[in-house]
Amino acid sequence: MDFTLGFTPHNPPPNDTVSFQIDSTFRTSSPHVVSSIPLQLMEQQTLTDMDLNQKHQTVSMDLNQESKIGEDDEEFRILGHSMCLKRRRDSSIDSASSHTLSKRRQAVQAWGNQCLQGADPDIFEILEKEKERQYKGIELIASENFVCKAVLEALGSHVANKYSEGMPGARYYAGNQYIDEIETLCRERALDAFGLDSESWGVNVQPYSCTSANFAVYTGLLLPGDRIMGLDTPSGGNTSHGYYTPNGMKVSGASIFFESLSYKVNPKTGIIDFEKLEERAVDYRPKILICGGSSYPREWDYSKFRQIADKCGAVLMCDMAQISGLIAAKECASPFEFCDIVTSTTHKSLRGPRGGLIFYRKGPKSKKSGIPSNQGDLNDKYDFEEKINFAVCSALQGGPHNNHIAALAIALKQLATPEYQEYMQQVKKNAQALASALLRRNCRLVTGGTDNHLLLWDLRNLGLTGKNLEKVCEMCHITVNKIFVFDDNGTLVPGGVRIGEYK
Repeated sequence: MDFTLGFTPHNPPPNDTVSFQIDSTFRTSSPHVVSSIPLQLMEQQTLTDMDLNQKHQTVSMDLNQESKIGEDDEEFRILGHSMCLKRRRDSSIDSASSHTLSKRRQAVQAWGNQCLQGADPDIFEILEKEKERQYKGIELIASENFVCKAVLEALGSHVANKYSEGMPGARYYAGNQYIDEIETLCRERALDAFGLDSESWGVNVQPYSCTSANFAVYTGLLLPGDRIMGLDTPSGGNTSHGYYTPNGMKVSGASIFFESLSYKVNPKTGIIDFEKLEERAVDYRPKILICGGSSYPREWDYSKFRQIADKCGAVLMCDMAQISGLIAAKECASPFEFCDIVTSTTHKSLRGPRGGLIFYRKGPKSKKSGIPSNQGDLNDKYDFEEKINFAVCSALQGGPHNNHIAALAIALKQLATPEYQEYMQQVKKNAQALASALLRRNCRLVTGGTDNHLLLWDLRNLGLTGKNLEKVCEMCHITVNKIFVFDDNGTLVPGGVRIGEYK
């Protein structure tokens, strides 16, 4: 097809003429249409020569066809001037194109509306096998739990489609009014779950995991190379608190980007040695002192940690990932009275989706004994909120997983129910019953028992390794996980297993 276009400028002066030429080509794969279409703008007539009814545009087209067919008008602008393109199409082509478009639309809709089994039978089969494994086996890994049906529905909901980088009320993208409502409600429920006043505490619910939450705290409050201090991993700590292998290898971002020194448990009792901890902390002077761990079966004495943190001028941070549900149910001591920052995962005892939480103090600082916090001696207000929120987004993460936040809000709502209280009480009773049964059979437990949901079974007196027992249990459809024991003396073969009771 050849297109010849003419146009009139807006309010041109009398007797002025304007002409343009567009050197372009329209290409099409249709066999009924010429493969190239040159476009040329007609030389403009003066206003005095034009009919007033054609003030805006004139278009002349020669299709070399005998019959005239219906026209479609398309209005657009070039260099600020309004133009109208009139196209003539063969009705037979229109009908064929419409039929083809309809078939394509139906195909796309059918593709988008397929169920999982129809869309990907391979993945569907694997997922069914995993579901059967979980239902038929005995799951005793302390870092795992079963979520409720409502949480699963939220995880697969349409809010997964939305990108919402930023914080509620300050997103980088439009269309987040309902996402803001979900996240705001989730934050309110997180504070309510632990009995926290919104005037004194804030919470960020966007971290992808507790490890991400911990690293966001370090990023927001520290400079690269600053010092942190947490429980040694073989003593029950977590690698996200900073850990070096016996050969000096740094195994986490916390130890790569920050200087970390671990404190340990008493090798005879397996309980934290506070005298050595204080001595080390006063000499090392970390900027963040961390309590909490992945494999510590006893209560945490937060008041002692507070005293030591004040003596060395450190921010006191608690990682309550393993026991947050027990704390919410008041089955374990709460860290919020003594700590400045508290982090947690959301998929263990909280029975939510996989994610992280960061609770932080805000408002006026409370007066503490000893050396003031290094967050600014002259500042009488906590400045954690802005630093932590920026560290989460956009320093370390992009848009949050909105389906996870919606699912977390559901799980947090359940914490306030009597059924959840009973559930956590039974979890603790089950762990203590299992510990008693093992002790009656002369099995060795680290610390001699448990105060929470997990216990550590030291296998070395039986001549076994954690790896071997883990494999044997798996063959019996029982899942536990191998773990280092505090005095393994640097061996690469874990000497124990960790057993967790949630089910």
